Amino acid sequence: MMGEFLSVERRGKIAILTMIKPESMNAIGTHADCDDIVNTLRTLGEDRSVSAIILTGSGKAFSAGGNLKSMQDREGIGVLDQPDSTRANYRRGVQAVIRALMDCEIPMIAAVNGHAVGLGCDLACTCDIRIAAESAKFACSFIKVGIVPGDGGAWLLQRVLGYPRAAELFLTGDRFDAQTAKDYGLVTEVVPDAELLDRAVTIAERIVCNPPRALRLTKRLLREAQHSRMSDILELSAAYQAIVHETADNREAINAFVEKRPPVFTGE
Repeated sequence: MMGEFLSVERRGKIAILTMIKPESMNAIGTHADCDDIVNTLRTLGEDRSVSAIILTGSGKAFSAGGNLKSMQDREGIGVLDQPDSTRANYRRGVQAVIRALMDCEIPMIAAVNGHAVGLGCDLACTCDIRIAAESAKFACSFIKVGIVPGDGGAWLLQRVLGYPRAAELFLTGDRFDAQTAKDYGLVTEVVPDAELLDRAVTIAERIVCNPPRALRLTKRLLREAQHSRMSDILELSAAYQAIVHETADNREAINAFVEKRPPVFTGE
């Protein structure tokens, strides 16, 4: 399936989303780009046969972030004619993308194939697992063009790396390579470029062999735990546990374990 900004390839329970604007290094520059991402995630979220998503880019970039030419021309998803319009434009465009990615209950893997700069780096941070090709380059470079991270990156990056490292990267705007990203904890693995997608699929296959409803609720718990009290998470965990205990997949998992055989999950 091909959209304005994303192509979607299905491999069983895995959906591979590829950003398909290599001529602009997969920069997000229009509301059509944003709408395609939001609508694709909504469609996949409603499809109970999808249990993992891989997000990657085409060409030499994961995503170069925002489109600087659009900013220069004061059109697209960024700056407009006056501040109130620009503020609304960010909410309508790039922030809607980040909200859709953060609200997605399907486990997501970022396979960072090349440059992940500004918004591109923040897109990767919305994913649950991040791996990188050896040629990948990263930068939180908003400051280099005289702007702030208007896409929620100030929230995202410090939850991945902690405040001091996030502050260093945002305030310097420095670029760093894939191995440094691994040292920082931004990605968990660095693999040869040619092996990146296969490695992401291998990780996804280890995820999708598990009960789909429990997968989505586990991700939701992990996300809620980032900003909730322990007492609130205990209550939410009890509620989610009550749901999954009544599923056919839970009974199948227990029976398969006792009978020492592979389980067969139906999503019920």
